[in-house]
Amino acid sequence: MTSKNQRKVVIAGAGAVGATFGYALAQSGLADDIILIDKNEELARGQVLDLAHGQPFFPAVAIREGDPSDFSDARLVVITAGAAQRPGETRLQLLNKNAVIVRSIVNEVMKHNDECVMVIVSNPVDVMTHVAIQGAGSKRSRIFGSGTVLDSARLRHLLGKHCGVDVHNVHAYVLGEHGDSQFAAWSLTHLAGMKIDEFCPICGRCEDWKLRRNEIEQQVRNSAYHIIGYKGATCFAVGMALVRIAGAILRNEKSVLTVSTRLEGEFGLSDVCLSVPCIISSSGVERIVESNLPEDELLALSNSAALLKEAIIKVGL
Repeated sequence: MTSKNQRKVVIAGAGAVGATFGYALAQSGLADDIILIDKNEELARGQVLDLAHGQPFFPAVAIREGDPSDFSDARLVVITAGAAQRPGETRLQLLNKNAVIVRSIVNEVMKHNDECVMVIVSNPVDVMTHVAIQGAGSKRSRIFGSGTVLDSARLRHLLGKHCGVDVHNVHAYVLGEHGDSQFAAWSLTHLAGMKIDEFCPICGRCEDWKLRRNEIEQQVRNSAYHIIGYKGATCFAVGMALVRIAGAILRNEKSVLTVSTRLEGEFGLSDVCLSVPCIISSSGVERIVESNLPEDELLALSNSAALLKEAIIKVGL
């Protein structure tokens, strides 16, 4: 492998999510080189041309279409390729279609570069992350999924809006599957420096704060379905979530993000990929933050893991 370009990002998949991520990444100033690769070469060419025309308006960055040889010196490879989730279709129903696509791309990356960090975005992301790690035979730290970083952002948005607190002063995490079995880790939720169980009783913005809390959690869980129903796909918020993840890697930030990673005994779970708080740095998942979750949240995490293991069996892993 040639020496890595420390700020080169290759996006495998030039559809709605990949292109929106490229657009947001170009404006962030994080990358020196942004490469789009897609099986549909004309799509990649069109997205690149459209992005390149905006170069006078954002920080200097080289944007071009590429081919598998571009993996060789990439610092970060983000895999967004796959069949889109259709209205009424669950993420797990995408499983068989996207497993083949992800395996193929990961194998191609590994031929050229076995040291880059790979972020899996293709849905169902937890199962696809498992597929990618198995296919690469790589350490779990360098391959992980985007997980519930977006879901956690949705939770923070809704809590901030309801409680009248700036979203930047809301700290909350969604754990488990990026899908129907996800759950809000209320034990780890803080507003204005206070635990939510302490803040809500004095907030005064609702009478039954526990009921409202459950409603917000359900809104987060159903967000993607609503957006897909309205416009056919999600792209803007996930694009920004990917920029957040990319920044943690390219700048070695050691940020705590709820990415999907393979557990190897943490939280009493093994051989399954799902989202838990992780420290993300230039090496990928530097460390899993094994927080002391209460029994109900540990049970929710275990239930989510069981569902995902069933899906993994369906893929034949």
